[in-house]
Amino acid sequence: MADQSTAPRRGRGATYNPDNRFADRISEAVDDGWWHEEQQETLATEVRDEACKSALSWNSSPDLPFDRSINPYRGCEHGCVYCYARPSHAYWDLSPGLDFETRLIARTGLVEQLREELCRPGYICRPINLSGNTDCYQPIEAKYQTTRQLLSLLLEARHPVTLVTKSMLILRDLDVLQALAQQRLVRVFISLTSLDMQLKRSLEPRAASPQARLRIIRTLREAGVPVGTLLSPIIPGLTDHEIERLLEAAHQAGARTANWMLLRLPREVAPLFEAWLEAHYPDRAAKVMSLMRQCRGGQNYDAQFGKRFSGEGVFAQLIAQRFQKACQRWQLQFNTEQGLNTRDFRPPSLQGDLFDAL
Repeated sequence: MADQSTAPRRGRGATYNPDNRFADRISEAVDDGWWHEEQQETLATEVRDEACKSALSWNSSPDLPFDRSINPYRGCEHGCVYCYARPSHAYWDLSPGLDFETRLIARTGLVEQLREELCRPGYICRPINLSGNTDCYQPIEAKYQTTRQLLSLLLEARHPVTLVTKSMLILRDLDVLQALAQQRLVRVFISLTSLDMQLKRSLEPRAASPQARLRIIRTLREAGVPVGTLLSPIIPGLTDHEIERLLEAAHQAGARTANWMLLRLPREVAPLFEAWLEAHYPDRAAKVMSLMRQCRGGQNYDAQFGKRFSGEGVFAQLIAQRFQKACQRWQLQFNTEQGLNTRDFRPPSLQGDLFDAL
């Protein structure tokens, strides 16, 4: 039975575990007045390994500036309650709620699989995006180091890469990122949501603080690594008032490009986000959801290409105009052109090549 208690857990974003939509049967908790076990205040993180069958995930979305991505992990311990990737956890017979941030999957053999795929005849080099469905620098990366190994392989192959993160752990790999940057092979985007630390603690409980993310931007800029910011998500009625301050702070830290994304609430994310609002901001819950529906044609979410990232309607247009004007003021480039080097790609050597030559 899914955990239906909606009381906040320390260090976690979701307040409960919705049922898996693919389950054959579901159960509903009913309070019959009898004794029941008290809810655990904290939940430990569990990680299991999964042998990798393929490395690259492909997409044909006109909304994205890349057509391929790699996700080293499934689920994300950062616990951002709004994460659009939460529904994917149902494919592994897990809940998109608390399971998404506490029951993680580490993909083993990913680096070797990518090496093989880059060596396939006919492979055409275009930028690979890291962190499409997870944060590649979430806490378990400190142990597995899969992201560092992937970046090292891409450096060997002179293959361009983009990545989005909200973790200080990225600075561990500053040496590899600098080497990639020297050959115009990398662009980093640091996700910013709010400068309000109290809001961040419940909205993104295990991600880096706002000030820490600004330090990441500054450090990368000083090291010569191209870095921009992604205001994502912008939440009407909760964080939209910070657009100008966030872009000013990002510019002062050294960001030179910026983009944005409206809050997305696909499938189970909508009820999870509403439960979070009621738990942490009950006085704003109705207003926030009303504004979201105004931006989504009266629904919680609209997945149509061209609308899913930016929304529609008067309020969404206002956000876009404010963002554009703030970018102009702070000389932040607003485009999706990566400008990365694809001409120098060379397939990496296969592990068996040395033995074949003997």
